[in-house]
Amino acid sequence: MATNHHHPEHHSQPVLESAMDYVEHEKTYNGFIVSVKWSIYLLAALLIILFFVIRP
Repeated sequence: MATNHHHPEHHSQPVLESAMDYVEHEKTYNGFIVSVKWSIYLLAALLIILFFVIRP
């Protein structure tokens, strides 16, 4: 049976900066929230319109 030993990587210096662009992340997140909100509004309006058009 073979044993694999995993050794963690050791960094000599702490990582102080993130590669992520937080301003762009916030803009994308806000755009996603707005688009989901408007999609829900439009679907609700479509359901109401269809209820009156296709009345059982």
